[in-house]
Amino acid sequence: MTKQEWKNKTVVTEFVLLGFGNGPQLDSLLFLMFLSIYIVTITGNALVVMLVVANRRLRTPMYFFLGNLACLEICYSSNILPRMLLSYLDGDRSISVNGCFTQYYFFGCLAAAECCLLAVMSYDRFLAVCEPLHYPSRMNRTLCLQLAAASWISGFLSNSILTVLISNLDFCGPNEIEHFFCDSFPMIKLSCSDTRVMGLVTSVVAGVCSLPPFLLTFSSYLYIIITIMRIPSATGRKKAFSTCSSHLVVVILFYWSILTVYVLPHRDSQISPNKVFSVFYTILTPLVNPLIYSLRNEEVKEALRKE
Repeated sequence: MTKQEWKNKTVVTEFVLLGFGNGPQLDSLLFLMFLSIYIVTITGNALVVMLVVANRRLRTPMYFFLGNLACLEICYSSNILPRMLLSYLDGDRSISVNGCFTQYYFFGCLAAAECCLLAVMSYDRFLAVCEPLHYPSRMNRTLCLQLAAASWISGFLSNSILTVLISNLDFCGPNEIEHFFCDSFPMIKLSCSDTRVMGLVTSVVAGVCSLPPFLLTFSSYLYIIITIMRIPSATGRKKAFSTCSSHLVVVILFYWSILTVYVLPHRDSQISPNKVFSVFYTILTPLVNPLIYSLRNEEVKEALRKE
């Protein structure tokens, strides 16, 4: 039973995540694809964490933040992909209402924390490249710990408000969520309460959590690129620009998909496209971050050879 009667009102007790479609062949293909992505994501990020912890040469502010990002990506992927993989195995796509709210809470917290952490990492690189003489004194151990803690704490606090508000909505009609995980707009769409204010609040909170970090991140990389272009050596410019441009591409991809889904004007017709955009920041970004941010670095490669 997915619904129960309570005070003459039908109350939904579980949701059904529709995912990407039905069919044995499609389910098998999606299961293998997402299982491969999950294994590579966990392995890559776990490797980064182990290297940062074990190798003394990597105990610098940049790699400290990279280790935090890798931990975050492991939690991020593990909040969504295992549940989705299980649904492809047993065919059961239902999830309890409380389970859905819990998944959404951790998803939103980790997404907000990642926005802050990417901004912190860009600021660290800005100081290292644009103000190298002041870098050791400014980016000290205490500041690193404070910035990392602030990123995690602000992320978990910001989504608490939305989770409480959404959990207080009435769900008494359809229970099929047009998504592959529990997200705000698809859940709000199913509520039989007046959700106009809730939709606006969701967009505002998402904007506050994502726009300032995006502007800080983009500005930092812009100054970094300008500084790199002033390097006399063409080889040095090419090497530095290659790394920074890769970082910037991942950052733009992450923020572009998030801002498209949560901040831009929301219509019912956008639900299916939003499901596609969500793949970028929930599945692909955790997959490519270890490669782009860490495994291409010569110091990391050297640490891998020595381990």
